[in-house]
Amino acid sequence: MDDKPSPVSAIRSICVYCGSGSGENPAFAKAARDLGRTLAKAGIGLVYGGGSLGLMGEIAHSVIRHGGHVTGIIPGFLSRREQMLTEAHELIVVDDIHQRKHLMFTKSDAFVALAGGLGTLEELVEQLTWSQLGQHAKPIVLVNIEGYWDPLLALFERMHKESFIRPGLELNVIVVDRVKDIVPAIGKALPQRHPAVEEQIEAEVSVKF
Repeated sequence: MDDKPSPVSAIRSICVYCGSGSGENPAFAKAARDLGRTLAKAGIGLVYGGGSLGLMGEIAHSVIRHGGHVTGIIPGFLSRREQMLTEAHELIVVDDIHQRKHLMFTKSDAFVALAGGLGTLEELVEQLTWSQLGQHAKPIVLVNIEGYWDPLLALFERMHKESFIRPGLELNVIVVDRVKDIVPAIGKALPQRHPAVEEQIEAEVSVKF
């Protein structure tokens, strides 16, 4: 009997960075809703910025609607502007952005970036930088729905060509185009994973969209 822990069960919570707006493409909101459902069905908690607007609201409401757990972390000065989600199971109001980001980091096993603006980009790049400098080994997934992040990926490639990203300082980012690939990609990237992780994860988080 194989009593080794499931790779998905090792993922307690995932931090999702995304926009407080919805964007112009309906595919972005759909991706947020689908990811929320995926997390809830897999028993993985959502850690996010605590707002109820835009893609942030879409994913949080989806997790709650499908029976999952939501942790929202929001600075007090943004509680009205981003209309903090009072329905969150755990709502933490902090003093500033730095406290928010620190708590989001400590409460998460991995990071996912959906479409978003400067805040989403800044949070993503910060985690990439910390990983690049060896400060953590948590998986980081960039979800490139409808090619939204293509310009950023092109910039990363330019950085490589110009040797600003050098050997030994590679970017540890996983790029996926589909929501259903997010959790399996994280499971595969977890340190000391089970050898049969791929088949186990696919079976555990298969959700039809």
